[in-house]
Amino acid sequence: MKRTTIFVPESLERDLQLYAAREGKSTASVVREALAEYVAKRRVAGALPSFTGAFASGHTDTAEQHEELLFKKDRGPGRPAPRGARSSPRKRGR
Repeated sequence: MKRTTIFVPESLERDLQLYAAREGKSTASVVREALAEYVAKRRVAGALPSFTGAFASGHTDTAEQHEELLFKKDRGPGRPAPRGARSSPRKRGR
């Protein structure tokens, strides 16, 4: 988990503390639940998952190879093309 700071009006903080006490939860727990529900309701359909771009493949030419990686017919679905395999010559000078 990551720590963050938010600023809320004093009246909202009092209401939050009362609600948390009534529910037997910490205020932080109530805030996390409320934020998760708020964000989930406003999530755009078809948006990329939150982990998109979170991992490094170690390859520097994935964008250049995207068609080969996605559409190469001599390999099974979901299997990357062998390193260095290209269906067309690379453009030089970029």
